[in-house]
Amino acid sequence: MGVFETMRAVNNKIVYLEAHLERLQQSCLALGIDFPYPAVKLKKWIEQIVKINNLADAYIKLTLSQSRSQTDISIIARNYQPYPRGKYRQGFQMGLAQKRQKDYLLAQHKVTCRNFYETAYQAAKKRGLDEALILNSRGYIAEGTRSNIFLAQEKTLFTPALACGCLNGITRQVILDLAREYQIKAYTGNFTLKDLYRADEAFLTNSLIGVMPLTFLAGKRIGTGKCGKISDFFLKKYSCLLK
Repeated sequence: MGVFETMRAVNNKIVYLEAHLERLQQSCLALGIDFPYPAVKLKKWIEQIVKINNLADAYIKLTLSQSRSQTDISIIARNYQPYPRGKYRQGFQMGLAQKRQKDYLLAQHKVTCRNFYETAYQAAKKRGLDEALILNSRGYIAEGTRSNIFLAQEKTLFTPALACGCLNGITRQVILDLAREYQIKAYTGNFTLKDLYRADEAFLTNSLIGVMPLTFLAGKRIGTGKCGKISDFFLKKYSCLLK
């Protein structure tokens, strides 16, 4: 068993590093994995690796794996090539995962045992899609294989509750904080595919892509099939936080 965090560095700054390390520590506590070093030391190592490799825009993956006698640590940093601006105007096209999420508690942690997610993701990629949407065993929307999902209807945001079996994404929380700051109503709860298809627009979030409009699901258009006003608002506000 192991847990990991994927992060992005922009202009030599690791985005929301403290929040990632805090979530990693919470996951270790919940899953019985030793957290061998203080977060401040892990932070220093990550920053050094990014600096040594001269990575202005970087993908970073920190993994803690429990072996028989200790916790093994791996830090990977490599150049990250963001999606072009045109992709954010066009948005992601998503497929629907064939299998449903059953382990709601484990889904709230980024565990290294990811066959369930990877199988769905690779199946979507083979069909020329960008992501796959996962439903839970009750038929409610949970998350993407590597993203959280938001729906927008009449200037109100909706996103699956953690109890639906989704990760408490760092960017997900940033969007909820931004909604509160700009007095945009936001609700968490149980949502179905019908809710998604009826939405004015939708978008996906994670630490690498930031805010990505979702324009098609299983070949069906979401909203206008383009980046909507709410998606564009949060895309721009989130991008400003990275500068």
